[in-house]
Parts: sequence; structure tokens; C-alpha cells
Amino acid sequence: MTQPLPLSKYTVLDLTLARAGPTAVRLLSDWGANVIRIEPPLDPDSPESGFSKDRNTPDSQNLHRNKRGITVNLKSEQGKALFMRLTQKADIIVENFRMEVKHRLGVDYESVKKVNPAIIYASISGFGQTGPYSKRPGVDQIVQGTSGLMSITGEPGRGPMRAGIAISDTSAGMFLGQGILLALLHREQTGDGQWVHTSLLEAMLCKIDFQGARYTMNREVPAQEGNNHPTNSPMGVFDAADGKVNLAASSPKMFKAFCEVMQAPELAEDERFKTFGGRLKHRHECWEAVNDLTSKMPTAELVEKLNSVGCPCGPIYDVGQAYEDEQAKHLKMERPVSHETLGEFNLIRSPINLSAFEPAERFDRPGPGLGEHTAEILTEMGFSKDEIDSLRKEHVI
Repeated sequence: MTQPLPLSKYTVLDLTLARAGPTAVRLLSDWGANVIRIEPPLDPDSPESGFSKDRNTPDSQNLHRNKRGITVNLKSEQGKALFMRLTQKADIIVENFRMEVKHRLGVDYESVKKVNPAIIYASISGFGQTGPYSKRPGVDQIVQGTSGLMSITGEPGRGPMRAGIAISDTSAGMFLGQGILLALLHREQTGDGQWVHTSLLEAMLCKIDFQGARYTMNREVPAQEGNNHPTNSPMGVFDAADGKVNLAASSPKMFKAFCEVMQAPELAEDERFKTFGGRLKHRHECWEAVNDLTSKMPTAELVEKLNSVGCPCGPIYDVGQAYEDEQAKHLKMERPVSHETLGEFNLIRSPINLSAFEPAERFDRPGPGLGEHTAEILTEMGFSKDEIDSLRKEHVI
């Protein structure tokens, strides 16, 4: 018999939209939580109302797999009462409303806590729950700029550059997911619920990590370095005979190995490059000398020879090549799921591996349609058929 997943005893009410919140909830759903995605119902008098974004896109399916969906009109008193009834049987609520919106709807932490003191209420915002920017709408690209990330991304002199993914959204979601797990551990010890919250800005100010610490510790403002590492040399992108490669040869051991493989003893003996500090001080000359050597050898040969002596070197793939690479295939990063109308397709599995659990061969369910599981979930929560019919008649669900 297959043992239950680690979060299978927990019920999650998912009020999130966009990307950051759903990223946090996805961590929970992938590891077995009973996730109930709550969305507003379509207004019968306005076919364009409600959350009508196409949920069959790759993005939507990848964000919302393993969840079930219901509709609840939180703007109505009946809908709010329904939500509070669900809250009594929930363990976790995740939301990304602006502060004034959740208070206006009456689904804020203090209101929910009165109904279920043990609830873990998890919030994500653009700039934080309090402070001068707390009322601002926050989206990924805006926070990439506000956090300083764009100022250190891209080539020197070319102006700011956004990262190629929604890095602040996904980082905030990951941190909120970690916070929820910490709160669960605390509740196991004390029985107490709590409010867990983070923001895109907090996540990115943390995520820039050593670049941020250069400022907080020494008041040094990092600059753009393009594809080269800001504090190690040689480390970056170099030409190969048939394209480009990533190469890291900054430590004494790695640089010596590089010079030996490339049969360039004169480079190892160059006074400018003998020490770590020298290679960093003369980083541009070092890059040119290394590039002159790598440009004469094809990528595959560089990757094979340098890695074999402990000098990290790798190809620069497009997304398709990355997923088709033999290591990615070995790790089985794609996992199939079946959809009623889309058929079978692959999504991206959780990168977390636990030795106590065999990797699942497929996802349990695709992303839900709007209100797809409303009757099923309300029945499980103790609602009678007459109650459900009445709620539907009143357009509460």
C-alpha cells in the first residue's frame, strides 16, 4: 500500500490569483494537500465577469495542477458565510488580495481567526502588508526594478534588463511555501495558528543575496557584468569553435586544471593571473586570454575535457534543448497528466525529492475548470443537496 504524501492530512483554501500565490499553493498540492481553489462565479447577467482567463494554457495548467476548484461569491453575505464554514474545516488559507480588499470582503486573518483559531493564514503581496508602498499594486517586472535586480542584469552600458522568468513572483511563492511549512511545524508543537506573509519585494531583496550583502556590509553598489561573474574570474560565457560555453575556472585548482587541459602553461605562469586577486584585478585581460583558447575547441570537447578534471563547463541550451538533455531526462522532470478535453500532456514536476516516497509516475489531476468540483467539495464539507441547490440558485456558487 502506498503511504500518504506528507501534506495529505491538510486542507488548503486557495484564494490566489496571478503567479506568486499559486506558486506557494503548488508546493502544497504537489505534496498531497487537499487544495480547494476558490474563484468568483460568473455573473449570469454579465458573461464577461468572473475569472475567465483561459485555464487550458500551459501556464495555467502548470500552476494549478493537483487542485480542485469551486466558485464562491465572496462579495455576498451568503458567500462570506459559506467561506467561513469552509474555514472551520481548513488548515491553511492562502491569499494575495490587497490589504483593503481582504478587509472589505471580511476574509482577513483576524476575521478568519475568530472562526478557526488554529488556521494558518498565508498572504503574499507586492511590497509588504504595511509601509508606504503597501497599497501599491505589485507585479513581477515592477519589483524586478524596485529591488535592484534589473540594475545588475544585462551587459554594462546597455541599460537595465529584466530576468527571463518571473523571478520575483516565483521566489516570493517559494518563500511563502516555506513559511507555511514552518507555521505547520509550530502548530504541531503549540496548537497555535498564525499569519504568515511575505512580498515580492522582500523575496527579491533577499534573493539578490551576495550582491545585496555587498551593499549591506560594505555599502558597495554592484553593477552590471553581463555574462561574467561579478566577483570571480575567469567565470562566465566564452566562445567555442561552434558556439558558446559557460566556464568556471576561478579557484586556483580549477584554473590550473584549465591551463593543463588547454595546454597553456604560459597562462598559468602569467604574473597577472597567478593569484585569485590578480585574475580578478585583470579580469578583462584574463577573459580574452581564456577566450582565445576556448574559441579553438568545439563545445562538446570543452565540456568533456574540462569537467573530467574538475573544471565546471557546460553548454548554453535553449529551453527545448534543456528538457531534452540526457540528465534532465534521467531526472524525469516532465510528468504526464490527463485532461478531459486536452488529452494527455506533460507538466514540470516538483524539484523536491524525498527518499521515503517513490516518485509519482503522473500528476493526480490537471488544473480545474471554473467551479468544476463545487458540488463534490461542498458535499464532502457537510452541505446537503438542498443547500447546494439553494446556493446555486442564489448565484452564491
